[in-house]
Amino acid sequence: MRITVVGDVLLDVDINGAATRLSPDAPVPVVNVADVRRRAGGAGLVATVLAQDGHDVALVTAVSDDDGASHLRRALAGVSVLTGAPLAPTPTKTRVRIGTHPMVRFDEGCAPAPVPSSTREMLTAIAMADAIVVADYGRGITANTDIRAALSEAVLRLPVVWDPHPAGSEPVEGVAVVTPNLVEALASAKAGGLEPSRTGAEEAGRYLREKWGSAAVLVTMGEDGALLLSAGDPAQGIPAPKTTVSDPCGAGDRLAGSLAVHLGLGLNLAQAATRAVEDASAFLAAGGAAALAVVAEAPEARPVVELKGLELVDTEDLHPDGVQLAQAVRAKGGTVVATGGCFDLLHAGHARTLAAARSMGDCLIVCLNSDESVSRLKGAHRPIVSVEDRAELLLALECVDAVVIFAEDTPEACLTQIQPDIWVKGGDYTPEELPEARLVAGWGGRCVTVPFHPARSTSGLAAALAKVS
Repeated sequence: MRITVVGDVLLDVDINGAATRLSPDAPVPVVNVADVRRRAGGAGLVATVLAQDGHDVALVTAVSDDDGASHLRRALAGVSVLTGAPLAPTPTKTRVRIGTHPMVRFDEGCAPAPVPSSTREMLTAIAMADAIVVADYGRGITANTDIRAALSEAVLRLPVVWDPHPAGSEPVEGVAVVTPNLVEALASAKAGGLEPSRTGAEEAGRYLREKWGSAAVLVTMGEDGALLLSAGDPAQGIPAPKTTVSDPCGAGDRLAGSLAVHLGLGLNLAQAATRAVEDASAFLAAGGAAALAVVAEAPEARPVVELKGLELVDTEDLHPDGVQLAQAVRAKGGTVVATGGCFDLLHAGHARTLAAARSMGDCLIVCLNSDESVSRLKGAHRPIVSVEDRAELLLALECVDAVVIFAEDTPEACLTQIQPDIWVKGGDYTPEELPEARLVAGWGGRCVTVPFHPARSTSGLAAALAKVS
């Protein structure tokens, strides 16, 4: 299913550590930082979770060109990110946690932002979707007149779920479901002149449904589940499964995304809402947004993917992910080739192997071992060249179309996602001897080996350099 997420992206940063003493300067805990993790928040979280569920996801948003944006783009690997010109800094929310308990949050770049621009590609993603989630975080994307017009047309053809924000725009008329939480619903009802001390979730929800002209309103109420209100039907309470929650962050995003999926699959409103509440509870039970840890501080843990232009397909149709690249090439009748390795100290043997691999198909995706993976395989003295530089050098070669960095010791998980038609390795063994042979054969692919080039190896180069130094 192709799902388009329209909304504002944030950068969430988690600083995790332990505290065993107080600072001598002030009675505050000293946090020994264990790790720093970054992930996409807001509409970016919705898109990330849906992509991890296996859906084809396009994200219509605004992304700046600062350092925070570079982290966001890494965190959004697997999502087609469509943006206009950057108009404001990346809003960043940094949480300090001791164990699983949040201690403090710092917000940067969260001042009101101007309304972002839109592009033809952004509007096309709205028009071509099977279902749409609007994740409004009050940063202006839903105030863009062209985007609102495209959403107004979309509600006539497909399910649109709108997750509102107090500082955001009102939903367009005809939305399938709007999903305010109870606090937001009561505040909106109070602003509309209702008496807050007497207004419950049902009255507030019905008021909002009439005000927004939506088919239904689903008021979310945390551990109490949700209340579904639609025209002509009695209010329906939807209980949430009992679960232990250490951090509720991301529950509303998970619910809105799941609701759009289930409606897009043809479930009726009550069924879809029930499934969405269950999905949100399961999401929190698994650790919520903090458990995603999309981007870690250590470079070797980052899932980095980059594409270059291809003659076979229109690059505007490609997603910034090796999986979508492979799908796009196959959809055009092309052959996907992949190879893998450490590629530490790139040499002529590597170049020949890569050129030979590229000649076998219509694109070449290189699965590249992370720094941590190389160290485990080759020893603590390796790699000599960092993963960022190794990827950049590979992409500088005309024969390489994409680089995917993986942190495991073997590329099986990476291969399972890409599913190349041909897996190429250099060496003096037969294709059947390759450890990946059975895996690749499982989807109808085949393994190919290219000749090993004697006297050309990274180990030899490293030894020679050591003698020179």
